[in-house]
Amino acid sequence: MKHYVGVDLGGTNIVAGVVNEKYEILSRSSTRTLAFERSFEAVVADIAAIAEESVRKAGLSMDEISSIGLGTPSCIDPKTRRLVFSNNLGWHDVPLYEELEKHIKKPLFIMNDADCAALGEVFAGRAGEYKNALMITLGTGVGGGMIIDGKIFSGCDNMGTEMGHIKLVYEGVLCTCGQKGCFEAYGSATALIAQTKEALRQNPSGKMNEMCGGDLEKVDGRLAFDAARQGDSTAVQVVDRYISYVAAGLFLPFVAFPPGGFLIGGGGGGGGVEPPRGGGGPQRNQPERAAGKVPHCGNRSPALRAA
Repeated sequence: MKHYVGVDLGGTNIVAGVVNEKYEILSRSSTRTLAFERSFEAVVADIAAIAEESVRKAGLSMDEISSIGLGTPSCIDPKTRRLVFSNNLGWHDVPLYEELEKHIKKPLFIMNDADCAALGEVFAGRAGEYKNALMITLGTGVGGGMIIDGKIFSGCDNMGTEMGHIKLVYEGVLCTCGQKGCFEAYGSATALIAQTKEALRQNPSGKMNEMCGGDLEKVDGRLAFDAARQGDSTAVQVVDRYISYVAAGLFLPFVAFPPGGFLIGGGGGGGGVEPPRGGGGPQRNQPERAAGKVPHCGNRSPALRAA
């Protein structure tokens, strides 16, 4: 039986796993990315190290691995094999293939992480029933993959789509990509954390403040959702506003590309986000079309998706 390694390179964590040809996950390893605290070369060395660790955990050797897939929060230029730009890693025009091949002597495939996520769901997850689907990943940033006729749509340059940088608010919040008002600046887990902190600054009391001990450094993407479930009114406001941003961000590509289903995943997709359904909010003009199925994929298999 063949075995593969999949690696998900995120702005927060690097996750690797070994899967077999039946799409069964045999092992999982992870480490912090820390891309802004160290060199590009150091991060790439850790990608290789965490991949090898996952192989050992699966009770295998690298000789038994057929290939390695890496999903990265950026575009890879298929002509130069260089990573073009990753605002969530602080990388610009870096030789990702070349550097990783110094450490890994196996066939290597690198593509946009959200495309990996969508493709993985087509083969082994929740998108198998859809010929046309849209996957949004909510994490450090916001990514998106488009499935058309059962295949990934990667654009005329084969570098994938960037759903997170759809303009959501004109002259809005500054995004790490340099533009203002991007979906990512409002709908990512990073944005949710910033929104939660701002709410706590304005209302430094209540359950949400109690849960983080009044320490804004302890705020994460789940705090507002957890506090809202316990009835904290400030947290409810944060969650409602955040969900509205996500719903609006989903609706923009929907009107251009009406899919059979939305798939939501990523590290920020597990807090309880309910995507848009028919009849409400910005979808009110097209309630019938907005009532598609919405599988929730969470963050359960980044390694499987990349492999």
